[in-house]
Amino acid sequence: QVQLVESGGGLVQAGGSLRLSCAATGRISRVNIVRWYRQAPGKQRDVVAAITGSGSADYADFAKGRFTISIDNAKNTVYLQMSSLQPGDTAAYYCNLLQTNDWGQGTQVTVSS
Repeated sequence: QVQLVESGGGLVQAGGSLRLSCAATGRISRVNIVRWYRQAPGKQRDVVAAITGSGSADYADFAKGRFTISIDNAKNTVYLQMSSLQPGDTAAYYCNLLQTNDWGQGTQVTVSS
């Protein structure tokens, strides 16, 4: 069994930055693919970014140029560095481990104007 634990969310002013973490623990030897999603109230859950264990990354259009996803294989931890945050980025952010379809509990990001 695998557990995903997200952290790093919080309240930030527009233009600010946050770094989210997603740590995978339990029965896992190596992360293959992790995706970050976000979901605002009343809206669908959207993919933000994805990364493979080898570090190949992909981003949603709204994340390109502002967000950076990275991985520390030694810690089985994936990070999402977010900068130039705007109120429209306010959402609960979740990580998903594709190989087991495990999800974290989510971390709230709130951007004030």
